[in-house]
Amino acid sequence: MIWRNIASNFFTLLVVLLIAAAGAVAWAKQQFTGPGPSEIAQCVQVAPGASLNAVSKQLAEQGAISNAYIFRAGADYMDEARNLRFGSYLMPPRASMEDIVGVITKGGPSTCGTEVILRIGVRENTLLLRDINPETGTYEERARYNPAVEDAPEAIAAAEEKKDARLRLTMAEGVTSWQVVEGLKAADFLTGEISELPEEGSLAPDTYEVEKGEDRGTILTRMAERQAAILAEEWEARPFGLPYETPEEALIMASIVEKETGIAGERPQVASVFVNRLEQGMRLETDPTVIYGITDGQGVLDRGLRRSELNETTPYNTYRIDGLPPTPIANPGRAAIRAALNPAQTDYLFFVADGSGGHAFARTLDEHNANVARWREIERQRGEAADSPVQDGG
Repeated sequence: MIWRNIASNFFTLLVVLLIAAAGAVAWAKQQFTGPGPSEIAQCVQVAPGASLNAVSKQLAEQGAISNAYIFRAGADYMDEARNLRFGSYLMPPRASMEDIVGVITKGGPSTCGTEVILRIGVRENTLLLRDINPETGTYEERARYNPAVEDAPEAIAAAEEKKDARLRLTMAEGVTSWQVVEGLKAADFLTGEISELPEEGSLAPDTYEVEKGEDRGTILTRMAERQAAILAEEWEARPFGLPYETPEEALIMASIVEKETGIAGERPQVASVFVNRLEQGMRLETDPTVIYGITDGQGVLDRGLRRSELNETTPYNTYRIDGLPPTPIANPGRAAIRAALNPAQTDYLFFVADGSGGHAFARTLDEHNANVARWREIERQRGEAADSPVQDGG
């Protein structure tokens, strides 16, 4: 009888515990998937290398979640505990823990907080300070300056010191390696000396997340590794029959295409012109290579080419040499590399500016000369318009 009562009581206790456990699980699930406690939008920041434990405590402290333990348990259950992505993410009011886990493990561009951006461009380098506007969800510019000729505004200098500021650099397509190095030197939030200039064409134009105090040489290595990977992928996928013996020759062609046009849709056509000329034994006759031979990639020429420069035989004067120049003349982006390795199927042998920002293409010299005449007339009219006095209305 005693053992029967003990068994009965044990069974009852077990049932109660199971019911309590089921209730606890249901409550925890509701806490994880239900609306969060924050009545306002929250900027959730995940630092580089942050652990789930640290992030959960931070979220609980700022009131974005109600329970750090449930947050971690839910992330574990979703198999996302090890997939945190560095960045700053704007969460809407009442965002659930489940929603927050989904955002911070998916990653992507930061959508809140302060960011300092170094833009390395063909003509100049610029440092920008931007902040997210919670009402619109878009970044708004607060300050900008050219570090080569201006002192840093106080707002940018202060932002660079903030631990939670996002630091990025963007490298434009078609910049030279010298321009990239000069841009990195101008960034006070980076450290380290650059011992030698990277090979032309070896750096990938892209946006790079960086950390305060990161070594400049390390960043150049990342750029080079990315460009090597891009070139290898595009070379592997190329069609047969192209006039390149090595990926390096394709990279040279891509750099020429990059400097000849900034219009994405034109790149395959421009590439087709140069490929057709190579296949027919014609010289490339492209101004950007001559300019590179003059500047050595250090800045822009800022004037037209002289007849004497076009007549001088140099390794980069494609009016005087056969085939490709010895090296790339800039750092081409993936699109230009792809165009060089996948040129449009055309009979074009010539092109010239058409006055709209693009180019007019031609199959024969007569067609080309007609296009050149039209371009010269556009230049003449623009010159006359620029020289004409402004007349008062009425």
